[in-house]
Amino acid sequence: MITTEPRMTNLFLQLGLDASAEGIARFIRDHQLATGMAVADAPYWNDGQRQFLAESLQADAAWSTVVDELNESLHEDAVKAATGL
Repeated sequence: MITTEPRMTNLFLQLGLDASAEGIARFIRDHQLATGMAVADAPYWNDGQRQFLAESLQADAAWSTVVDELNESLHEDAVKAATGL
């Protein structure tokens, strides 16, 4: 049973990261991914973080929407470069 509402701050807490607005923005800014890199395959996750992200996406779990939002944010620079926006 999920007792924590899936949202970005709680995802960062779940991952053991700084969940402040500034911490989230800094993490996203500093950890941009290349177009073909899956969020769960990023080199900066530890095994537990990687497993949580992968399982959340595969199981279409309650966290999947928030993990997908993180994925989109981490690919923002690559998408802008590819589309010229």
